[in-house]
Amino acid sequence: MRNKIGVIGAGLVGATAAFALSQSGLASEIVLIDANAQRAQGEALDIEHGAALAPPVLVRDGDYPDLADAHLVIIAAGANQKSGETRLDLAQKNLAVIDSIVPQVARYAPECVLLVVSNPVDVLTWRAAELAGFAEGRVLGSGTVLDTARLRTLLSRHTRVDPRNVHAYVLGEHGDSSFVPWSCAQIASVKLEDYRKGLNYRDHVYPEFSYDEIEQYMRTSGAKIIGRKGATFYAIAISVCHIVEVLFGSTNTVMTVSSMMHGEYGLDDVCLSIPFIVGPEGICGNILPPLTDEELVKMRHSGDVLKGVIAQLDI
Repeated sequence: MRNKIGVIGAGLVGATAAFALSQSGLASEIVLIDANAQRAQGEALDIEHGAALAPPVLVRDGDYPDLADAHLVIIAAGANQKSGETRLDLAQKNLAVIDSIVPQVARYAPECVLLVVSNPVDVLTWRAAELAGFAEGRVLGSGTVLDTARLRTLLSRHTRVDPRNVHAYVLGEHGDSSFVPWSCAQIASVKLEDYRKGLNYRDHVYPEFSYDEIEQYMRTSGAKIIGRKGATFYAIAISVCHIVEVLFGSTNTVMTVSSMMHGEYGLDDVCLSIPFIVGPEGICGNILPPLTDEELVKMRHSGDVLKGVIAQLDI
């Protein structure tokens, strides 16, 4: 196996993702790059010192030329949103970061798949796709993969089944305008609404829960974690590993990553999350669940919100 991964940004998200990847057995080499070279070196050394007790992988710090022959480059660099700061403020700051990184990635790793994790991920994925000049499926964002994991975890608690048997998605923006298409949600092959009624499940009574409460939990759980410990990084690192496992695998998997829309649900020239088909070469297609009229309005609203942010950027 020769799977080389570049991780740009050695902050909490980037370093935790690099650590998780070093334990996964997915990579043969991980190169950490950061504007603060000392930080990248320190994180790489800390991970490397456990190499004797982990799957074989070379973890090192480096610079953009060290991305040569990388199969995958993950962008986790950028500022975090501060209290009182708008989404537009954050997008403008991190747009400059993307503008400085992507041309270097395209120069030194022109055959890689580019995975954007930095926020606001949909806006930055849109900009990265524009700058990279790669085949479109080779640029994707982490999108609502983590949001969907949070949703399935909570539904698992309520329905008392393994979250892997919960088939529900968070679509749209990775942010406030995201939504759950409840009409498509299932437990195994049973519609969630039917499952809740306890049809054909003997005498067991399932707890009542509100769709609105679950969506609110899904949207605010990240902020709650930040309020308690300052940042979120474990779950997003696991999400990154899950995406990488699919990209380095041999089968196609449906995931709510973020990518460019071309008329799906009436949306164009904006990146957001729908059930995309992801394989070894990146995104190779999508599956469009039928949405109700109300859900379609929410999907288009999410796209309009993102387009509104992009229109105000100083590019």
